[in-house]
This record gives sequence, C-alpha cells and structure tokens, in this order.
Amino acid sequence: MKKTISILYIWLCGFAVCSAQGLLTVKDAVQIALENNYEIKLSQNDLRIAEENTTPGNAGMLPNVTGNFSQNNSVMNSSQVQASGETRSLSNAKNNNMSYGVSIGWTIFDGLAMFSRYDQLKELKKQGEYELKRTILTKVSDVISTYYTIVEQQNLLHAIDSNINISKERLKTAENRFMIGKASRLEVLNVQVNLNEDESSRLRQANVVKNLKINLNSLMARDLAEEFDVEREVEYDDTLIFGELLEKAKVHNPDLQIIAINKRIAELELKRIKGGRYPTIRLNTGYNFSESESSLGFVSSSNSRGLNYGVTASINIFDGFNQRRNERVAQIAIDNADLMIDQQDLLIRTAMSTAYETYQTNLSLARLEENNAQIARQNLNITMEKYRIGTISAVEFRDAQENFINAVSRFNSSRLQAKLSELQLKEMIGNINL
Repeated sequence: MKKTISILYIWLCGFAVCSAQGLLTVKDAVQIALENNYEIKLSQNDLRIAEENTTPGNAGMLPNVTGNFSQNNSVMNSSQVQASGETRSLSNAKNNNMSYGVSIGWTIFDGLAMFSRYDQLKELKKQGEYELKRTILTKVSDVISTYYTIVEQQNLLHAIDSNINISKERLKTAENRFMIGKASRLEVLNVQVNLNEDESSRLRQANVVKNLKINLNSLMARDLAEEFDVEREVEYDDTLIFGELLEKAKVHNPDLQIIAINKRIAELELKRIKGGRYPTIRLNTGYNFSESESSLGFVSSSNSRGLNYGVTASINIFDGFNQRRNERVAQIAIDNADLMIDQQDLLIRTAMSTAYETYQTNLSLARLEENNAQIARQNLNITMEKYRIGTISAVEFRDAQENFINAVSRFNSSRLQAKLSELQLKEMIGNINL
C-alpha cells in the first residue's frame, strides 16, 4: 500500500490557495522528458540504426547482383606483317570495344559464419533496446528526483512564509506592548531584526526553488524560464521487499542484461571465427553482351552475348596460425564476459543491500519527523498565545519559531530521502512506476 503524506504548509496562518493554472504533475514532467530529452532521442536513434542493420543482406546471406558496362576506344597508327610476308599499315586506325551485362554472385556456404553474423546483429539490436531502457530509466529518475526536490524546497518556502507572518504578528504585538509600556524599545528592535532575517531566508530559499525549476525545465528540454506549480503531496511506496527486488533485478536490470548480451555476442563471434576452418562455396552467373570494331585486322567487327555460370570453392590451409589465435582470443572474450556478469551481479546485490537499508532508515525517519513536526507546530501555537499575554520573552518565542522551521525542514528532507531511496531501488530493478 502506498502512504500519502500531506504537505504541512498551512499550520498557523491561512495561506492563499495556489492557483492550479500551470500545475505540472510528476507524470506530466516524465512524459515531456520522454518526448523531448536529447539523450533519450539520441538513444532512440542508436536503436533505429541497430534495427536498420539487422538484415540478412548485412549478414552476407543474400546474393549480390551487379550491372557492368565498359567501353574502350583507341585511335592508333598500326602496321601488321602477315604470315605471307605482306605488310599492312593504316594511319589513325580506330578500335572500339564495348561490353555490358549483369553478374550475380552468391556465397551459399561459409562455415555457417553468415548465420552467426545475423544472430550477432539481432543481439546488437537487443543491446540497443536495453541501452535505450537504461537511458530512459536514468532520465525518468532524474526528473522525478528533481521534481520532488522542488516539492521539498517549495514546502520549506511555504513554512518560511508562515514564519514571516508569525514574525509580523510578533512585531505588531511588541509594538503594542511598547506603546502601553509593557515592553522596551530593545524588544521591538530585536523582533524587527528577526523579521528581516526571516525575509532574507525567504529570498535565498526562493532562489533555490527557482534554480531547481530551471534544472527540471532543462531535463524536459523546454524553455528554461517557463513557470509552473508542483503538486502538494508526496507519495512513496513503503511496501518494498528486498527479496522480491533482488529477483526482479536479476531479470530486468539493464546493466546486467547488457553484459549478458555481450557474452552472447562473444559466443557468436567465436562461432563465426570457427567457420573459417570450413570451405567457402560461391555460385557465380551472369549474362553479358560485347561488341568490338577494328579498322585493321582479320575481323573488322564482332559481337557476342550469352550466359556464363560457375562455382568457386576455397579453404584456408595455412594462415600462419592466425585461425587458432583468433579462436583463443574469442574464447578469452567469453571468459571475460562471464567474469563481468559475476562482477555486475555482486555490484547490484551490494548496491541494493545498502540502498534497501537506507530506504528502511529513511522510512523510519519520515515517520519520526512527521511526529516531530506536529509537536513543533503545537509548541509554536502554545508559545504564540503565551507571548501575546506576555508570559514569555521574545527570545523564548524566537526559539520556538526556529524549532518549528527546523522541524519542518527535517520532515521535508526525510520524505524526500524516502522517495529518493525508493527511486534508487526501482531504477536498479528496471521498473520505475508512477
């Protein structure tokens, strides 16, 4: 079950309800990023390239058809001595030769290497799909993290606004007490200093929120100055179970899947290389036309046309032991892929173990800080009433105000950290749901 935590931004003084116009939900932010983010678009184009390359023709499984045309002309001074002893000569003798036709070549057997290449292209396509998924997961996680960081900082800004209203009320009370002689001028000045400090804090906090919104607009690849409001509630999933997460990560984690694909590609590469031990058989055929003209010679002109066909076969007998070397290198690449799978599996289990412990701690902190924020609110209410009737000093009231702001800040931070921990775990299992 998901737990919804209401934002505690209205406690003592009523705030005007923010306009829903320009509200950007977290789902909207993710959708815009998926459509506009440049890194996602680049990964999509890489996948399209892999898809275009995954064809039987690119693997060498289809025949090649070539059209040929050539024409050669010459003008020469020629002299010929016949067998009878007669001499024939001609100046500026013209000779023309022209040929054209279509030839077809088809490798029908190469030790099954072409099938290995085709399977490699398919695996590269799968790799591109997981690369795209990894990019999308990273960007979605960045968008959600930035979005909820804005929520946290915006809520803190609301709390500061509440604190400013309280300080203004304090200033009015102090001035009234000064007017009737129950407070000194020093007390009024101290309250004024506190109000100025609160307003200074608000300016700094408003700048933090503004910069975060610029960062989110950048992730969504839209106008950096575009204004928007964020949601006022944070939802985080407190039902994640470590064992289930670990099993899902083994199946869906993009990094682990990419390494597994690399191993499969290495195995296919070894299979392709081993195909070099077998003969290569190629069929050849074509239909050609030729014409020739000669000003001096036994034949003044000739032409021919017809079909030619044949078969060629070749086999590697000795290549300086390169075949054996290439096979050994390919086997080492497979062994490395196995090691990388084991290494990545260990890294994922380690990262998930630490992330899950952090997740559990942050859940506990969120519950604790929620209770602390409620206590701080009650304490501030009581302190405010006591200050109004003059039973406590301005310094004691200021302490209650600072405790209130600190409690709100810790509560907002604890909720954000709980959400970020959840996101980190879901990114590792390859499934960030909204």
